[in-house]
Amino acid sequence: MKTVPPLQPSAALSCIGFMICWTIAPLYIKALTGYLDSWTQNFLRYGVSFVFWMPFLIAYTLRNGIDRRLFARALLPTVFNLAAQSFYAAAFYFADPGFITLVTMTLVFWVTLFSMIYFHEERRLLSSGSFWAGIVLSVAGVFGVVVFHPEFSARATLAGALLAAAMAFGWGCYTVSVKRCLGHVDARLSFSIITVYTVIGHGILAFLFGRPADGLHLDAVRWSHVILSALSGIALGHVLYYSAIRRIGASIPTMFLLLRPFTVLLFSSVLFHERLTALQWLFGVLLVTGSGFFIRAQQKRKPA
Repeated sequence: MKTVPPLQPSAALSCIGFMICWTIAPLYIKALTGYLDSWTQNFLRYGVSFVFWMPFLIAYTLRNGIDRRLFARALLPTVFNLAAQSFYAAAFYFADPGFITLVTMTLVFWVTLFSMIYFHEERRLLSSGSFWAGIVLSVAGVFGVVVFHPEFSARATLAGALLAAAMAFGWGCYTVSVKRCLGHVDARLSFSIITVYTVIGHGILAFLFGRPADGLHLDAVRWSHVILSALSGIALGHVLYYSAIRRIGASIPTMFLLLRPFTVLLFSSVLFHERLTALQWLFGVLLVTGSGFFIRAQQKRKPA
């Protein structure tokens, strides 16, 4: 019987690190909504990540040369990443971080579904009771979180929920496309290439639909928000997450990830006075529990 590796100090630090990163990133994104439009914010944040990863990509290319096939295979994941990140940032202009983070937990369902579509060995999940329990709980959870929002009838709340749900769908496509197109590649290399493509895409979108010149008027505090959200949410968060997975497998890091909506809500309640109703808390727990059942179904799936 396969056992879960013990949680070594380095792995524990990686788990704590990506949890901190992915907790504070949405708070900074929300804080910037009054100063930058979502297109410009994405462009600047990915620009910082681009600067962070460019030395690694240059060093790798100088040692190994340019693999044109690798750059070509990174195009499809980039398209999904570009869409998911555009929806994600836009959602914060309509709703608060905790609410957005809860709705985006549906990404676990989409990752599982698309994995079953593209990888035949995953289709045995259809016979798993945990998989179907996850569907029921997740659907009920996201329905309750949205419907019992105090401003459910407000157009802004519905727009935020739809954008967050679209982000979850796009992230599911992105995750599976990375596995399918770049699964054999070092995560640092694949992510650095995707970052280069993504910052170009966000730059085009920012100049077409946004106001990138607003970045010139940011003070030092707002620029620190841009830099910290980029490093925590994009550059470092991904590295720490994959580092934890490499050391101890996906199970424990993913369980840490299920705590993220509640850590974001905790800080959002202090910074933005966000409050959930009792029914939203109940359905939020159902939503996270449903995501946990999807993960449990993956863990129990026997290898072919």
